[in-house]
Order: sequence, then C-alpha cells, then structure tokens
Amino acid sequence: MDRLEGKVAVITGGTSGIGEATVRLFIEEGAAVVFCGRGADDGQRLAAELGERARFIRADVTREAEIKDTIDLAVSVFGRLDCLFNNAGGPTRGTLEDVTIDDFRYAMDLLLGSVIFGMKYAAPVMKAQSSGRIINNSSVAALRADLGGYLYSAAKAAVTQVTLVAGMELAQYGITVNSISPGGIATPIFYGGSAAARTLDPAHEQGKMRKLTSNLGNATPLRRAGLPKDIANAALFLASDEGAFINCHDLVVDAGMTAAVRPSYG
Repeated sequence: MDRLEGKVAVITGGTSGIGEATVRLFIEEGAAVVFCGRGADDGQRLAAELGERARFIRADVTREAEIKDTIDLAVSVFGRLDCLFNNAGGPTRGTLEDVTIDDFRYAMDLLLGSVIFGMKYAAPVMKAQSSGRIINNSSVAALRADLGGYLYSAAKAAVTQVTLVAGMELAQYGITVNSISPGGIATPIFYGGSAAARTLDPAHEQGKMRKLTSNLGNATPLRRAGLPKDIANAALFLASDEGAFINCHDLVVDAGMTAAVRPSYG
C-alpha cells in the first residue's frame, strides 16, 4: 500500500471514471494528488472524502492557462511533481462528411492539446528534479479503424505519437513518458460523457451502465467489461518504481480486444 509513498501526482479528468479510480488508488498507495475536472461539486466531494493529500481544482483542459494552474497548484502545495497522468477526455462529434471546424478544434483541444500542454508545464518541474513520470491516456481507437469515432481515433493516434516524441526528448533528464490504450472500459464516455451522465436520474444512469457493461463484455475474449480500476492499476505500475525502465511505450489494456480485426465474442 505504499508504492507511491512521498510522491506527488497530477491527474486530469479526476472526478469520474478512470480519473477518479486513479485518484483513489494513488492516494491509497501513499501519493499526494492534485486532480482537476469541470464538475466542481464532484471534485470537492471527492477531495473531502480522501483527506489532506487530495486537492481538487476546477479546470477545463481545453484551456492552456487552466492546465498551468493545475500543475502550479501541485508544486505550490506539495513542493514537487513526480507524476502527471493526462487522463481527461470525452466524446467527440463529426463524421467524415459532416465534420465542422468547431468539431475538429474541440476534439483536438480536448484530447491532444490537453496532453501537449500538460507535458509543457510538467516537464520543467520534472527536469529540475531530474526525475518524473508522464502517462498519457490514449485508446485502442488509435490502433484500429473500427473502435472509435473519426476525430476521436485521429486525436488518440496523435497522443500515442507525441508520447514517443516526448519520451525520446525527456529521457535524458530522468523523465519517462508512456501511454495507456484502454479497451472497452465501462465509463459514461459511451453515452455522452460524465457531464451527460450527471443529467440522468440514478436509476436511468445505472440501467445504462448495466447495458454498457454487458455489451462491452461481449466484445472481449475475457467476456467481461473493463473497469476504471483496470486502467488505474496500469497507471500505478507506470508511476511506481516498478515501471522505472519503461519509456516510449504504449501499454494496451484491452483483454485482447485488438487481437481481432473485428472482435465478436458474444
């Protein structure tokens, strides 16, 4: 229970789904965690529940200044930054023939820009320490043409690529940069994202989650849906001393989903 003892982490999109599970796990493993999200009520409740090593800041990761504020808070409160998990994301809009410039800009700002600017502000802090771990949340949609939407897949493929480039650049300073590509993880992103989920009454939201979990389970060889904790465990490994020699790697956590071109196990 102490694999991150004394470490300081920033987790974006930390108020629900994979982000929330990672915040909880990192706290359990001894880290101090600054996490951000757009749901202020959810974030404040979670921080109060987890205690003094958890700090929430409301931030929209499509805005560079608010990403900087999140990194700055971690350094000002806890004095250092050992891990950045660029996790924040959400659904995108637009198909090949109806995509708009606004659709494009939103998708790239949310999924790719948040990663690029997170690394921009984390890197100088970590370079001064001669150590650090950056983890970027990509997706199996970056690996297969039939596992994600048009702009979502494009942005996630770019996340995987900038991870390689950044890892090569920062390794000389003792900083590793890796990505995680989740498969079918049961989170609200499949029915509009956490903001949409908050508009549903609890019974309706639970019903959607049950159906989603069943459907995702049929799309993996293990015949179960992935859970946010599955990705949190992967992030913990990469952030811990056990992952110290891993760099420029995309860790696919999908129960074998991408082993088939068109998975069907139902």
